[in-house]
Amino acid sequence: MLTASACDWQRNELRALIGPDQGLGDRELRKEINLLLQHPLTDPSPERRRLKEIIGHVRVGYLDRWARALKVEDDKRVKPERFSRTTAAHLLDLGFSASYLKGWARTLNRERVGAVEIAESAAELARTRPRPHEVLVALEKVPGRHELAEPLDHWRSKGGVVTWLRENGHDPSGIRTGGGFVYRLDALDPYGAAEQARQLLDRMVARSQYLRAHRGGVVPVPRIWVAGHPHPVPLSPPARGADVLSLVHEGHLYKVDSRRGRIDDALELAAAVNRGALAPAVAGGWAAVESLLVHADDPKGDGERSGKAIAADRMAAIIACSWPRAELTTLAHRHNPSEPDDLYRAVAASTTNREAARLVADALVAAGAEALVLTRATGYSDQAAAQRMVGLLASPRSQLNEVAKAFRVAMRRLYRTRNIILHGGATHGVALEASLRTAAPLLGAGLDRIVHASYTEDLDPLDLAARAEVALQLVHGETGLTTADLLEPVR
Repeated sequence: MLTASACDWQRNELRALIGPDQGLGDRELRKEINLLLQHPLTDPSPERRRLKEIIGHVRVGYLDRWARALKVEDDKRVKPERFSRTTAAHLLDLGFSASYLKGWARTLNRERVGAVEIAESAAELARTRPRPHEVLVALEKVPGRHELAEPLDHWRSKGGVVTWLRENGHDPSGIRTGGGFVYRLDALDPYGAAEQARQLLDRMVARSQYLRAHRGGVVPVPRIWVAGHPHPVPLSPPARGADVLSLVHEGHLYKVDSRRGRIDDALELAAAVNRGALAPAVAGGWAAVESLLVHADDPKGDGERSGKAIAADRMAAIIACSWPRAELTTLAHRHNPSEPDDLYRAVAASTTNREAARLVADALVAAGAEALVLTRATGYSDQAAAQRMVGLLASPRSQLNEVAKAFRVAMRRLYRTRNIILHGGATHGVALEASLRTAAPLLGAGLDRIVHASYTEDLDPLDLAARAEVALQLVHGETGLTTADLLEPVR
């Protein structure tokens, strides 16, 4: 399913990524992983079997090792943002839901705990084991209820649904239902149990599309209830963050007519990314990238810069070049001192986001992150963004290429996951959910810039990718190209 060159590329990238990962410890575990990654990991092979075994050792105690590392006061301490990303990714991979982790993080924030306490709390969380949850999925319409639904043990009649809700402390008033199902599901948290129930419901609705009569007739109530959880969970899952804001900001959301273009086709292909089932979302998301950023003249062969993988690199370059402007623009609007200062007045007087971004960049170069007075509601995340921009502006070319490299890994993983689904028929791969979780916001950012360039300049996506690739090499050089202008046309 994956070529040897694809596996080798991923293996070499992984060797670079694990360097600052304190969860791997300092001795035997890290040494063993580095030794294994020096060899091809073909399947089957002794190295592949050993890697599979050692992953179990990495997972157990991973956050405990982070906590121990954070207690050591030396120059090896990692940046808080790296620690937070790594911790969140590990807990998500263990099976905790994002909604539950947000609540956990808010509690820690209210308690004003430090990094060590956060790591210890996360390590304790990681030791949690799944427990059974009782979940109610109610249906408004139930085709074939008498012969197909009522014989099932977990079916509840309309009266049974009302009784279950009351027994579990929920108000059944206003709920119109023809019955429902009560599932007993093992999960780490109530939101995870609701997500499992949501997936069961999706399968049920998909099956109903194949009925001859009442096609697509299964209609769910737009909420899910979990016993012991005080509030119903919305049926619609949280969006995965693939936002194309240019459609709104530039007034193109409703400007559709009989003419179809590549942009329209790509947006339709990627529509499942935000809330669709995992496999169709991955397949559609990558199809959108491929439809825009692949050309018949691209290099052939099995090298990593050949074939369709080159589209991932092109999208990564576009995203990397869009990132500084997006961060700087957000910071410009978040700078909010109690008494308006020169920067505040200059930003208020600016007529374009480009101008506002340049003003913030100049302020950060002159005075560092302290130049900004950020709003209280988003202060922590904005402060991290300001620190990122200070580092970027101090060394634009190296920082941008590091960022582009990280984006390239994410987009290529999306591509490889899609290949495993469509060519290998493996619809439940271990990297499926993580690949989409990482790639969805990046895909949205890339599509946003492609849409913007198409509507404002009539610029082909391949030409935008070429502009981005050139910008990554010329930024902060003799041409005077600045970080706020990476995707702007040469004037």
